[in-house]
Amino acid sequence: MDGSFGPATLKAATDYFKFSTFRSAHFFGQCAHETGQFTTFVENLNYSSKSLQSTFGSYFPGNLADLYARQPEKIASRVYANRMGNGDEASREGWLFRGRGAIELTGKSNYEAFSTYVQNSEIMSNPDLIETEYAFESAIYFFQKWGLWSICDRGVTDDTILQLTKRINGGTNGLSSRMELTKKYLSWLI
Repeated sequence: MDGSFGPATLKAATDYFKFSTFRSAHFFGQCAHETGQFTTFVENLNYSSKSLQSTFGSYFPGNLADLYARQPEKIASRVYANRMGNGDEASREGWLFRGRGAIELTGKSNYEAFSTYVQNSEIMSNPDLIETEYAFESAIYFFQKWGLWSICDRGVTDDTILQLTKRINGGTNGLSSRMELTKKYLSWLI
């Protein structure tokens, strides 16, 4: 093996998950970007007051961001409250079901759906399993749930990478990195 995520690891992962060349290049290219080159599989919510205002401004009117800055648990509990199946801010479910995995699975209802998909109810009482045992399986689930494989199957082009990025990210954040990684991984596979 490579000792890191190199050509041999990519080929082994492609075989393990039974991905086609295009699916593998797209999947691991997007996942590599989302995880900082496979270094972190849990959402970083350690925002400064200024970053909270620019990223989640509608949740932090006035000076409220100052009271939440650099407190990830409080931030997640507020930002993810009363949506995606989570309870209110006091329930702390926003924190408990924060983004985890190679394509961050976020929200109690998404954790429940994935738990049913893999037939492991323990995920609901131990959501860290998404980060530790199901990081890639949860990302595969995301690709399946949202019909992303059909985009992958069209080949590796700037347009397909753009389409996937918009569906995964909701915009074009990190597009140049995603393009570079996906094309690099394709070159390793062909």
